[in-house]
Amino acid sequence: MDIYEKINDLYDRKREIELGGGDERIEKQHAKGKLTARERIDLLVDKGTFVELNPFVEHRTVDFGMDTQNGPGEGVVTGYGKVNGRAIYLFSQDFTVFGGALGEMHAMKIANVMDLAAKNGAPFIGLNDSGGARIQEGVLSLDGYGHIFYRNTIYSGVIPQISVILGPCAGGAVYSPAITDFVFMVDKTSQMFITGPKVIETVTGEKISSEDLGGSKVHNAISGNAHFRAETEQEILQQVRDLLSFLPQNNDEKPPRLEVDNLDDYRPDLTDVVPFDAIRPYDIRRVVEQVVDQDSFMEVQKEFARNVVIGLARIKGEVVGLVCNQPKVMAGGLDINSSDKAARFIRFCDSFNIPIITFEDVTGFFPGIKQEHGGIIRHGAKILYAYSEATVPKMTVILRKAYGGAYVALNSKSIGADLVFAWPNAEIAVMGPQGAANVIFSREIAQSDNPEQTRATKIEEYREKFANPYVAAARGMVDDVIDPRETRIKLIQALDMMRNKKETRPAKKHGNIPL
Repeated sequence: MDIYEKINDLYDRKREIELGGGDERIEKQHAKGKLTARERIDLLVDKGTFVELNPFVEHRTVDFGMDTQNGPGEGVVTGYGKVNGRAIYLFSQDFTVFGGALGEMHAMKIANVMDLAAKNGAPFIGLNDSGGARIQEGVLSLDGYGHIFYRNTIYSGVIPQISVILGPCAGGAVYSPAITDFVFMVDKTSQMFITGPKVIETVTGEKISSEDLGGSKVHNAISGNAHFRAETEQEILQQVRDLLSFLPQNNDEKPPRLEVDNLDDYRPDLTDVVPFDAIRPYDIRRVVEQVVDQDSFMEVQKEFARNVVIGLARIKGEVVGLVCNQPKVMAGGLDINSSDKAARFIRFCDSFNIPIITFEDVTGFFPGIKQEHGGIIRHGAKILYAYSEATVPKMTVILRKAYGGAYVALNSKSIGADLVFAWPNAEIAVMGPQGAANVIFSREIAQSDNPEQTRATKIEEYREKFANPYVAAARGMVDDVIDPRETRIKLIQALDMMRNKKETRPAKKHGNIPL
């Protein structure tokens, strides 16, 4: 056999690997509305940039008839490529080969490419489509998961890690996505659960479908385990590309900055967006749209804990992370789920050098027996911890209400805010004027000939004396009271001023966040 025959043999072997489980299984994959592992990679990375690694790896199991079964590529495609011209590393599980089940060598391929991503300081993306652990390999498959979980954890905060669920993801396999920074899911074809519907029915008697148990809507709206969803794989992979455009390659870099047109940054419409009446609701997204660059806001966990809005955006080309109260849901109060949602996003932004801007309009932590017994103290403390720990530039804009402990928790000066701005109609107080007046003036109101009139007078008296931004500004807790129409201008100036901010914390192994 000469060299050309050897080369032809090489290409024949590669073609066999690229076919995965073969035409019939590929057709079944397409019939389910799913793409193949390689089709997904082609959609995700820039055209012609993908380089495959370890294509010839094979399993070495001989039990249960595995010695006669060939698994091209070992059920997973790994390698590197570029997205928006920047390097990324990835794996893409191949459901047409052993149902994408993870075995010893399958896991080794993933671990190898994760190590390369970390060494080279580039984001890591997992395209998950797997039947779970390869049972024929027994404990070796469980050990393989452990190697992946370990790397997810060690590289957390070092490189961005993204999980895309494009089929089943069950049992221990779900813990890898849970550790990563963002989880994407596709409607009707993606599911995540620890125990499947059949096991649940056997153990508890409860009947439920896979979709109702762990589908994309469940994890985006109810559990909070996922961050984004879309109707098709094409849409979800485009969302991944969009997200990567906001992120630095690793924790030693700053996010990519865009050049933008030098347009007028004065926003006259902002005075009409937020009602002057403190109890009237409005959509905080309208404030965000006025302040950030046009069409640049990418909301995260849009359907979960909707009383807080979080996401990435650009202001004059600079990437920022936004944490905003949503007054039209639960009056913008903070509860258990919104505390978790905000705290984890704050920590992500701090990990990857993304300045944090807080738009505050908060009545307080949400009251109720269910919240107290559910641990609102512990969960609410996560927000305080996350803001206090963060060393990136941190700015707060108090739009209207800032009451009680929630005011302190939402990036106040006392827990490390660099700059706090307030609109002139802001009410910064221990509690709202109504509640405060009822406590402070309870005797006068009770003894009055006209209690309701007295109460109204005392409420207004408290509002004028205490519930305004100038008391806090006089003590340095607010850096400036600003014209709402100049909010974008002030934030642009602040971001420019703090571009080279450096701040350190006491040396330690790590803190102990109240989980």
